[in-house]
Amino acid sequence: MSTASASIPPSAEPRGLFASRQGRIIQENLTAYLFLLPASLIIFVFGIFPVGFALYVSLHKWRLVQGGFLGLENYSKAIDVLAYVGGFWLGIGAAVVAVVTLRRTLRGAQERAHSLLDLGIWLIPAVVTAAGAYLFVRFTVLWLPEILDVPNKMQGQQRTPELFMQLLGESFQMPEVSQAIGISLVTLVVGLGLAGFISRRRPSAHAGEYYVNLSLAVSAILVAVLVLSFTYIELERAYAEALAGGEEPPLWSQIVAISAGVVLMGLAWLVWKRVGGQSSNARTALIIMAAALLMAGGWILIGELPGVIAEGDKDLFQGFVVTVFYSVGTVPIQLAISLFLAYLLFQNIRGKAFFRVIYFLPYITPAVASAAVFRILFTNRPSGVMNRLITTFGMEPQKWIQEPRGVIEMLGTGAGVAIPEWLAGPSLALMVIIIYSIWTFIGYDTVVFLAGLGAIPGDLYEAAEVDGAGRWAVFRHITLPLLSPTTFFLSLIAIIGTFKAFNHIWVLRDTGALGTTDTVSVVIFLEFFRNSRLGYASAMAFVLFGVILSLTFVQNRIASKRVFYG
Repeated sequence: MSTASASIPPSAEPRGLFASRQGRIIQENLTAYLFLLPASLIIFVFGIFPVGFALYVSLHKWRLVQGGFLGLENYSKAIDVLAYVGGFWLGIGAAVVAVVTLRRTLRGAQERAHSLLDLGIWLIPAVVTAAGAYLFVRFTVLWLPEILDVPNKMQGQQRTPELFMQLLGESFQMPEVSQAIGISLVTLVVGLGLAGFISRRRPSAHAGEYYVNLSLAVSAILVAVLVLSFTYIELERAYAEALAGGEEPPLWSQIVAISAGVVLMGLAWLVWKRVGGQSSNARTALIIMAAALLMAGGWILIGELPGVIAEGDKDLFQGFVVTVFYSVGTVPIQLAISLFLAYLLFQNIRGKAFFRVIYFLPYITPAVASAAVFRILFTNRPSGVMNRLITTFGMEPQKWIQEPRGVIEMLGTGAGVAIPEWLAGPSLALMVIIIYSIWTFIGYDTVVFLAGLGAIPGDLYEAAEVDGAGRWAVFRHITLPLLSPTTFFLSLIAIIGTFKAFNHIWVLRDTGALGTTDTVSVVIFLEFFRNSRLGYASAMAFVLFGVILSLTFVQNRIASKRVFYG
C-alpha cells in the first residue's frame, strides 16, 4: 500500500449513494436546490401566484365576489378587437420561443458532437414534466373557487382560526381538487424520476441543460396551443353573439389587417437596418425605397387602429395619452438635467459632497409628504406661492392643478391663435406633476451618473488633452459614449416608472382638472376601488403590463445596440 493511500483513514473514504463522481454532482445540485427552495417559495407565493390570480380574476365578472366566467370579454371591453390580436400574437410568440429554444439546444448538441439520440432521449422526461406543470396549473384553477368560497361557508358561524383551517383542509378534499393535485404531483415526480434515471444511465455534463431547455420548449408549445385555441374560441363566441344581435362586425378583417400591418412594419425595420452596409448608391436607394413601401403598406393596414380604439374604453385610452405626455415631458428633461449636474459635481469643486446630498434629498423624501407640499405651492388661490411669484412678473394667476386646458392651447389663446384640440398638449395640471417628478428623480439619476463618470478611465481624458481636444469634444466623443450603459439603464427605468407612477399623481390630482392628470395607473385604481369592478380592473392592469413589456422589448432592441461597453 502506498504512503498516500495509507494516510487516509478508512472512515474518510466516500461511500453510499453519493460515493461516485456522478453521485457527488447530484449531491451538490440537491444542496444548491435546497438552499434555493425558501427563496423560490417566497417568489412563488408573493410574486407568481398573485399574478396568476389576477389573470384568473380578469377572466371573470368580479364585483367583490367571484361572478361568471367571461373569457376575453373584459379585455375586449377595454381595447376591443386588440384583445384578440394580442391573444393570437401571444400564442405565436410562445411558439417562436419554443422554436428558438429548440434550435439553440440542437445547435449546442451539434457543437458538442452529441447525436440526436443523446438529445432526443431527454424529450421523454421533458414532455412528462411539462404535462405535470400544466396539470398543476389546472389544479390551481380548480382549487381557487373552493378557497374563495371559504368566507361564504364561515357566514353564520364563529370565525376562528380553527374553523378557517378546517374549511381550508376540506377544500383540498373535494373530489376534483384532490384528484387534480394527485395527478399533477405524480406526473411531476415521474418526470423528475425519468430525468434522474436517464442522467445515471447516460451521464453527461450538459444533461441538466438539455432537460431544462426541452422542458421549456415543450411548455412553450403547450402554452401556444392553449392560448391560440382559447383566443379562437373566444373570437368565434363574440362573433356569434354579434350576429345574434343583428350585426356583422369586421372582427376577422380587423385582426388580419392589424397583424399584417405589424408584420410589414417589422419587415420595414429589418430592411432599413441593411441600408448602412451597402457599397453602391443604387442598392442603398433601392433598399430605402423598399423600406418606405413596406412602411407605407404597414401604416395603411394599421389604419384600422383608430376605429378599434374608438370602440374601446375611452377612459383607458385617455389614460394612455396622459401617460405618454407625462413620460415624454419627464424622462428627457430629467436625464438631461441629471447629466448636467453630475458633470458639474464630478469636477474638483468645493462642497461637492454637500451638493450631492442636497440633490438626493428629494428622492428619499416621502412622496406623499412632498407631493402635499407641492399641492400647497401650486394652489389655485391668488394668495398661493406660485401665483404670487408669477404676478410679480405681470402674469395672471393660474388655476395650476385645477387647470384642464393644455399648455399649448393656453399659449395660443394668449397670443390670439386658435389651437386645434389634438394639438393642445398636456394640461397645466399635468405640467405641475411633471415638474414634481423631475424635481424628485434628478437626485437619483445624478448619483447614478456620478457612478458612471467615476468608472471612465482617467487616461482617456489625459490622452485627449494631449491631443488638443476641447471640453465639448471630450464630452461628446469620450464621456457620452462611455456613459451610454448608464444612460440606457436610467432611461429604461424612468420610462417604466412613468407608466407605473401613482402615489404623487394621486396626491396632486384634482377633480377640477377633468381627468387630464389621470394616468393609466390612476384609471385602473379608480375602476378597482370606486367602481368595484375587480375583474375589469385586472384586465386593464394586464393591458398596461403588455404595453410596458412591449416598450421594454422595443427599447432593448433599438437602444441596446447603441450602448458602448468599452
